Amino acid sequence: MATSNTFTSSMYEQDPRWTQVDEYTLEHLHPASRPNHAALANCLEYSKNNGLRDISAQPTVSKFLALQCRLAHVKHVLEMGTLGGYTAIWIASENPEIKVTSIEKDSGCANVARANVASAGLSERIEVIEGVGTEVLAGLLSQVEDGQLPRFGLTFIDADKLNNWNYFDLAVKMSIPGACIIVDNVVLKGQIVLEEPEEKEKVQGAKAVIEAVGRDTRVDAVVLQMVGEKNYDGILMAVVK
Repeated sequence: MATSNTFTSSMYEQDPRWTQVDEYTLEHLHPASRPNHAALANCLEYSKNNGLRDISAQPTVSKFLALQCRLAHVKHVLEMGTLGGYTAIWIASENPEIKVTSIEKDSGCANVARANVASAGLSERIEVIEGVGTEVLAGLLSQVEDGQLPRFGLTFIDADKLNNWNYFDLAVKMSIPGACIIVDNVVLKGQIVLEEPEEKEKVQGAKAVIEAVGRDTRVDAVVLQMVGEKNYDGILMAVVK
């Protein structure tokens, strides 16, 4: 299940040991015999063939999210940043009762994602909404407050980084008590503690959400650093009170 040939961008920091550990552990913990293996592999291949960048969450992170949903008995998931639908397919295929609402601003990515979701047989449980993130979320919030849409048990934010906090704030307003909100790419190879980071906008977005969450009395949170076949990075994980 490891995808060592997928993440090839020069912006990633990689180590052969990290990749080998992912390959070894996934070979045992999510082998090719699993029912969703083919759909996930096909998703990556179709996305690559249609020009999508290699910026999806790596398999271990996506399965971690799927298991978090199972652990918390989540029924409704919100995702910011669909890309090709890889993480949404992981979550839905591992949790047969879950419905995923995924938001993607790029029409090309949204179309590829819908094709991948349909190929995986998950169109009834994964909805890809195309549009500007804050605008779509504002509409969803209105539906939640009117009782037209259920509140979410887990939100995964992996979109334009300068809006990390805006997405997080709106997600909290749409979450059930005890819900988990995860923001990806907040460590950025340790750049968040450098005076002159290479990826300044991404660092700005990461630091803004970390610092704002730290002041937010609605949640409790932690940042976890991670290494793996893709990169040295990390997530912010918050629990809604």
